[in-house]
Amino acid sequence: MSSNLRTELKQRKPFTSLEQEALLNIDRTAAVLVHAFAESLKPHGITPTQYNVLRILRGAGKDGLCRNEIRDRLVAQVPDVTRLLDRLEDSGLIERERSTTDRRLVSTRITPQGLVLLKSLDAPVSAMHKRHLGHMSSRQLKTLTELLTLAREAV
Repeated sequence: MSSNLRTELKQRKPFTSLEQEALLNIDRTAAVLVHAFAESLKPHGITPTQYNVLRILRGAGKDGLCRNEIRDRLVAQVPDVTRLLDRLEDSGLIERERSTTDRRLVSTRITPQGLVLLKSLDAPVSAMHKRHLGHMSSRQLKTLTELLTLAREAV
């Protein structure tokens, strides 16, 4: 098994509680995995959050979603979803259309270019997930998922 978090962080003193150690382990693990994911997306010109938006919109189908629906489905909260969508639209990966019956409603859809990008990333992202977590058994992955879900329920 790999080194423990205290060794990894070169921390000499023990953690103040098991809760603190667990939370720092979650933060450290997320940071390492997200950084690796971000690095793998860089050559494609998108960030993990932009990738998440594209996946959400691919799943939404031809009707698309409004900004708030996208915001609510994001894995990580972002402060300005409008600016995030602006960048994706400028890249040609999404398109937005204002409703003719209710001008307040703007539907966001993935473009054919966005679909092509996502399709090209499907296999590499799946392979990366296997590289990062494939050393764990199905049982361990299920337990990890259950424990992380349980941790979020308290928030």
